[in-house]
Amino acid sequence: MPARCLSVLGTGSDVGKSVVVAALCRIFANMGIRVAPFKAQNMSNNSYVTALGGEVGRAQVVQAEAARVPVHVDMNPVLLKPSSDTGSQVVVHGKPIGNSEASTYFADTEYLFGKAKESLARLRADHELIVMEGAGSCAEVNLRSRDFVNFRMAHAADAPVILVADIDRGGVFAQLIGSLAVIPPEDRQRVRGFIINRFRGDPDLFRDGIQYIEAKTGIPVLGLVHFYRHIEIDSEDGMPLDVVIDPPAVLRSDQPNIAVIRLPHISNFTDFAPLSRIPEVSLHYLSKPKPLAGYDIVFLPGSKNVRADLEWIRKVGWDEILMQHFNRGGRLAGICGGYQMFGHVILDPHGIEGAPGETKGLGFLDLKTTLEKEKVLARSVGIWLDNEKTVEGYEIHMGITERTGDVPYAIRVKERNGVAVDEYDGARSRDGRVWGTYFHGLFDHPVSRHSFLRDLKPGFKLEADNQLEEHEAAYKERQYDLLAEHFRQYLDMPKLTEIVGLGRTGVDL
Repeated sequence: MPARCLSVLGTGSDVGKSVVVAALCRIFANMGIRVAPFKAQNMSNNSYVTALGGEVGRAQVVQAEAARVPVHVDMNPVLLKPSSDTGSQVVVHGKPIGNSEASTYFADTEYLFGKAKESLARLRADHELIVMEGAGSCAEVNLRSRDFVNFRMAHAADAPVILVADIDRGGVFAQLIGSLAVIPPEDRQRVRGFIINRFRGDPDLFRDGIQYIEAKTGIPVLGLVHFYRHIEIDSEDGMPLDVVIDPPAVLRSDQPNIAVIRLPHISNFTDFAPLSRIPEVSLHYLSKPKPLAGYDIVFLPGSKNVRADLEWIRKVGWDEILMQHFNRGGRLAGICGGYQMFGHVILDPHGIEGAPGETKGLGFLDLKTTLEKEKVLARSVGIWLDNEKTVEGYEIHMGITERTGDVPYAIRVKERNGVAVDEYDGARSRDGRVWGTYFHGLFDHPVSRHSFLRDLKPGFKLEADNQLEEHEAAYKERQYDLLAEHFRQYLDMPKLTEIVGLGRTGVDL
């Protein structure tokens, strides 16, 4: 019998759908139910490589981890990676199939809907419950005929719908009641409950609000979930809402001070999450050009459009500021797109990032990069050549980078996607002040974090050193358990389980 499905849709973007799905996945997994997440189409430049070498959105990685199941491309069969305001790379079942403008993409989504249904069918054959996530607002009436992520997928799976609203942004009555008012009757009939997310204050003051919503709609509010600050879950597709861009620089000379340039097309910003969680480390995202005195290292992160971001760097003046920082003896590091920017030129003969042509790099390392049609997707293991320490990460890039001078490599690669290799990655200057690599996730592992921070600030030792010793996987496990505990405080789990149709004798609700 195929798994039951539960669809979690939203009244808008960033109302917390991804986190709600992650919480439900951990709650149901703790109940002994074989659960898996699913999002028919995701739009995100924050992606990840599965063990089988496919690319998926980071949100489904988080949700799979919460469900305690290996992430698979079927959990995110269609991934859109924005490269401009109107265009995206389209990834299907983990592999890119080309680039598309929004007008072209939405002209006919039947093929992609079919691929999504194939994935859902495979997941339903291997699990007991699939928690499906919608995208954006489920009430975009102008897109309904072409939208296969929200109600159309819920209908296809015969899934009850839980509608999530964000009370913190205001207008929660309009969010919920208004969404129901504009969708057709067949969609309204599928909505079985509401979750009101990110509540602050005294819940007694909102009891009449809940009564009003339930009386007006005839649909129960399944939970008034309180805002939290004690749990950290990877953000889905943009910088976390609580990250401050361009903060006042409060830098201490006895602690590591790290800057990350907030590129317009930044990708895989979660590379820096393990460092940002260390209280003794100052990590600042900077968008507006400013002097970099006091920062021990400046990162150029990944980018979904390296050529456009290089043009932005020059337009706003970051190129001169980075050169001044380097000339003063400062350090620079680049990951993926940032690594490509450090070379002399980006060649784009196929028009991967716009019109075919080339863009001048920043010239910190003797490299050239050619953007190719085929994407490199790999889980990789290697040796950091400066200190002979093992490093692990994942690669997601269209570019092939070659040395044009006598520049040392950064990493000797020993393994890609479980296959032994003897190759090299990245580059570094002779004095070690500039380096770059295609490895995402470098700081997820304690050895890499230790080595990096000790090299950055010799003699520096964390007051709470055990935070560095903890592997990222163990840290995440604790966060998912905290998330499940938090949501269970506020959700009507007996009612929710009844809606899903999972009656289990002896299950602790």
